[in-house]
Amino acid sequence: METWPQVRVDIDLRNELCFGCGKNNPIGLKLDFKWDGKQARAEFTPTKFYQGWSGIVHGGIINSILDEAMAYAALSEGRHCITARMQTRIRSPALIDEVLVITAFVTKKSRKVVETKATITLKDGTPVAEGTSSQFVVKSKPSGSSQSAAKPRKARS
Repeated sequence: METWPQVRVDIDLRNELCFGCGKNNPIGLKLDFKWDGKQARAEFTPTKFYQGWSGIVHGGIINSILDEAMAYAALSEGRHCITARMQTRIRSPALIDEVLVITAFVTKKSRKVVETKATITLKDGTPVAEGTSSQFVVKSKPSGSSQSAAKPRKARS
């Protein structure tokens, strides 16, 4: 059986430079997920800076969006995780300047692993991509803590 190396992970929920959700990352996606108690949801309109082939969103960006969504779902369920394994299925090309709707939720959780699923669709519901992941838990929030504890706080001066 494989085991994870023992590493120290500092969880900084104020990471404003995160590629997926950091508001101060000039090249980041700046995804803004909302949690309804069961699933995470965000919308994103990719620009020309996220294309691979002309006019088509790069597959790595699609993977990054799915990964960020699944991490947010795990975080919203009280688990700080890192992705251990991820599988993605692209169902149709995503075009630049077209609104993408991203949703994600937890399908299973244990003390050490959280399994998640995410989808990307167009506004009309047309499937773009779907992904699943197994995420290794690096830290759990204490029992009884609320979702508000997972929200980033402003750094002190």
